[in-house]
Formats: sequence, C-alpha cells, structure tokens
Amino acid sequence: MPKLVRLYITQVAIGFGIAGAFVAMLLWFNVANLWHLVSHSDKGLLAVVILWLANGIVFAGVQFGIAVMRMKDDDDDEPRGGHRQRIMQQEYSVIPIPVDQGQRPNPWHNR
Repeated sequence: MPKLVRLYITQVAIGFGIAGAFVAMLLWFNVANLWHLVSHSDKGLLAVVILWLANGIVFAGVQFGIAVMRMKDDDDDEPRGGHRQRIMQQEYSVIPIPVDQGQRPNPWHNR
C-alpha cells in the first residue's frame, strides 16, 4: 500500500475515533438535553449514528490536514528571500499647461 494511502486511512480512523469520543461526551454530559432526546425517541440511534458520521467527516479532514501540514522537508536550511529587484527611482518633471486667463461665462448663472 502506498505511504500516502496508509497515512490517509490512519488519519481518518483517528478522526472518526475522536468523533466517537466527542459524541460520547456530548451524550454523557447531556449537552442541550441530547441524551434525553436520543434515549426517549425511536429514531435516537439513527440520530447518534448521523451525528457521529458528520463529526467523523469533519474531524477526519482536520486530522489529515494537520498530518499533512506537519510533514516537512528537512532541506530548508539555506537562506530564503527570493531575488529582490531594485526600486526604480521616479523622476518628476513639470509639464506646463496653457490656461486662458479670460473671463469664462458662469454656466449656473442663467438657470
């Protein structure tokens, strides 16, 4: 089995295990009166399975993401920083604009 597939299956199993513990704690501590709702309903077992499955998907994804992020390459000892380019100096120049100094009619005057 390839290493990546084995890593994925292992992390998904860990995520679903954590989800099982999480759902067990939700039921044990009776969060939002969940134990009463599950134990007094004929669909309570289905609700627990769906809750475990949904949380298992989330926790498995997070667990696999953490495992991938923690995999690092040990050859990153050299200095980094890229190739810096020099900043181009801007030279400002004055551009003369001819302006007619005569009296312009006021466009708002006739309204």
